[in-house]
Amino acid sequence: MLSEELLDKYRVEGTKVRVVRDALEINDVIGIVVAWDDTHVLIRRPNRRVVKLSREYTMVEADAPRPSVV
Repeated sequence: MLSEELLDKYRVEGTKVRVVRDALEINDVIGIVVAWDDTHVLIRRPNRRVVKLSREYTMVEADAPRPSVV
């Protein structure tokens, strides 16, 4: 789970993030952090839709290599 400070940094800078939900890359969510609480994070996708995801998912910057999920 990402720290509050890192999520705030991503939100303020408008950094695109990749949320890896499972082993299939097609199921990743790429977007900008909008808000979060203790258990969930809101990501705004490029089509302007907002997705509510668990903070338990792996989250990295979109430019970084995709981590493997086993």
